[in-house]
Amino acid sequence: MAGENTIKVLLIEDNPGDVLLLQELFKEVTTVVVELMPVERLYEAVNYLTNEIFDVILLDLSLPDSQGLETFVIAHNQAKATPIIVLTGINDETLATSAMQQGAQDYLVKGQVTGDLLVRSMRYAIERQRADNALRQSEERFRVALKNSPIFVYNQDKDLRYTWVYNPPSGLTVEEILGKQDLNIIPVEDAQHLIAIKRGVLTTGIGTREEVSITIKETTRYYDLTVEPLRNETQEVVGVTCASIDISDRQAALRDRKLAEEKIREQAALLDVTTDAICVRDLNNQIIFWNKGAETLYGWQATEAWGKNASELLYDEPSPEIEAALLQAISKGKWQGELTKLTKMNKEILVASRWSLVCDEQGKPKSILTVDTDITEKKHLEAQLFRAQRLESIGTLASGIAHDLNNILTPILAGAQLLPLKFPDADERTRHLLEILEINARRGADLVKQVLSFARGVEGKHISLQLRHIIVEIAKILKETFPKSIEISTDVPQNLWMVSGDSTQLHQVLMNLCVNARDAMSNSGTLSISAENILIDANYARMNLEAKEGPYIVITVSDTGVGIPKQMLDRIFEPFFTTKDVGQGTGLGLSTVLGIVKSHGGFVNVYSEPESGTSFKVYLPAVGGIETLSPENLPPQTGHGELILVVDDEAAIQEITITSLEAHNYKILVASDGIEAIALYAQNRDKISAVLMDIMLPSLDGLTAMRTLQKINPQVKIIASSGLMSDNKLSAVAAIGVNTFLSKPYTVNELLLSLQKVLS
Repeated sequence: MAGENTIKVLLIEDNPGDVLLLQELFKEVTTVVVELMPVERLYEAVNYLTNEIFDVILLDLSLPDSQGLETFVIAHNQAKATPIIVLTGINDETLATSAMQQGAQDYLVKGQVTGDLLVRSMRYAIERQRADNALRQSEERFRVALKNSPIFVYNQDKDLRYTWVYNPPSGLTVEEILGKQDLNIIPVEDAQHLIAIKRGVLTTGIGTREEVSITIKETTRYYDLTVEPLRNETQEVVGVTCASIDISDRQAALRDRKLAEEKIREQAALLDVTTDAICVRDLNNQIIFWNKGAETLYGWQATEAWGKNASELLYDEPSPEIEAALLQAISKGKWQGELTKLTKMNKEILVASRWSLVCDEQGKPKSILTVDTDITEKKHLEAQLFRAQRLESIGTLASGIAHDLNNILTPILAGAQLLPLKFPDADERTRHLLEILEINARRGADLVKQVLSFARGVEGKHISLQLRHIIVEIAKILKETFPKSIEISTDVPQNLWMVSGDSTQLHQVLMNLCVNARDAMSNSGTLSISAENILIDANYARMNLEAKEGPYIVITVSDTGVGIPKQMLDRIFEPFFTTKDVGQGTGLGLSTVLGIVKSHGGFVNVYSEPESGTSFKVYLPAVGGIETLSPENLPPQTGHGELILVVDDEAAIQEITITSLEAHNYKILVASDGIEAIALYAQNRDKISAVLMDIMLPSLDGLTAMRTLQKINPQVKIIASSGLMSDNKLSAVAAIGVNTFLSKPYTVNELLLSLQKVLS
């Protein structure tokens, strides 16, 4: 150390101009001699502090080898007994304030410093450091004395209810005291004496000290009681704080202290019960506490985490977000937000993190407490909800355009069926083109139905059907649309049993599985579709809870692709779970497959090995009987000259319906809206055999027109038609007694069968 009138100063500053300015300022001072040691880098300063002692350190926080608050922390840790004055620019006072909260004695703004101000600040820092050291020594002695003394310390509010208790006397526990008053704990006479003493302190605001005797559970003991007023930030008296020393039995006081320590250990154990990860780090970011919740969440045992740098343990690289959180926690006392952290297995998790600054008895920051809650799954569910909302919007959009799409497809489909009748001598190529036109029109109609089925949960009609036809059709589509590098093979026996199901939905099941198989084979491979009859016995049914004894058909879709990792196999049927990149898959394909198969009374098994391909086995209950022909497979029905009123606002649908019916010996009247339909029916009610009416009509809607026709003729025969047959509309139509529905687009056979149904 320097002499009385000499101050030895370590200046850590990399700006030569600022160093020169400070040297000139020191020369102006005549009251003291300054021995100045300037260095430009922090590591040079650390070397000097290892071998020399300085009276004061002048520190610039922005150095070539260290920046910000970390500069102060390193310098302070190297020379805790030496006062530090931070040199800062006009725009960096917030950082300087944070340094003072960490232990800096003062800060000076560059450009606003005079020689006298500089010397006064240094002397003040030196004296304050000495005072702080003396205060810390005194407080340490007090803590040591309190630790080894049998003192009962507690706080009470203005109603003299115990709000905080430390080291309760023998015979009492913290639980028995907290929230209680003295009258609830000790005999009335002793309680009244204590109440009088404490009321006096509450009234006068002046502390007191007295010896009192207290009987606790039939044992009387003597205490040296000190009572002081307890004040809030505005110095208002809000209660009393008391210290009670047992002066009758030192051993009893020692047992009380051990009881209190046990309570503290119990409270510490409670931190290990919570599922939240609780961590305490010192101001050097070193972990000093790590609870069981942190072990579970992050995978690091407490013994592995203690002493480690929290940033290095939980983050893969430095983050400005973490630095900002640390600065706010130190400057404002708390911070909270969402952070992405890493586990021991290098897995990213998202946590809701709350940081609190912990100060010592002097209010000086000493550590940071963090409480982390894992919200990874919560965010995943939120993402699923957002996806579901987007899909709901798609469903709404699909419902809105389905009517128009079906109106467009109706004349295309009917026309494709009528043209071969009009041109029976067409060549083979023309007939093939017409067949392609009809197939694709049907596929478009089925696509609209599938979208609406998924969006609104519409159930399909189950009929007895032969899956061999669906597999053959799908194989044909795959060979036409999949890359030529993927080989398509099928193996379906001729004696395959029947199933009861919806052909469109089962078509969707197989297409989804085939598309997934294609995506798993990016370059080339083999996609196999096979089917077989099996009998499930009681033993198999016991091993698979979804299976029942009896005959099943199992369809196997196999690929030679990349396979599915074992850790993902349990999740592939979850809605929205997908391994594909964003925008390449919704994660709904397999969940839709599972939903449809279960609605058919079946189940799905999957077998896969990474790089060895995947096989999906779809089990469907077999049924007896023969295949139920769908309407388009039944023979055409011919009319007998009946007059049919066709009501539709689409000219193309009017024209194709007239052509279709006239080709099958029906006569036609046409109306474009509900008003015209009513007028035509009123004029020809005795001649009209049936009415084909669209529900959605201009001027007067179809439902109202149907009700009016029923008033004219209660026995009127009506076929309701629409491109968007929602449940509400179906219910409304059925409610007025119309039970025959024709969904657009419809084929000629479907139209003829509907007429046959109402005319019979």
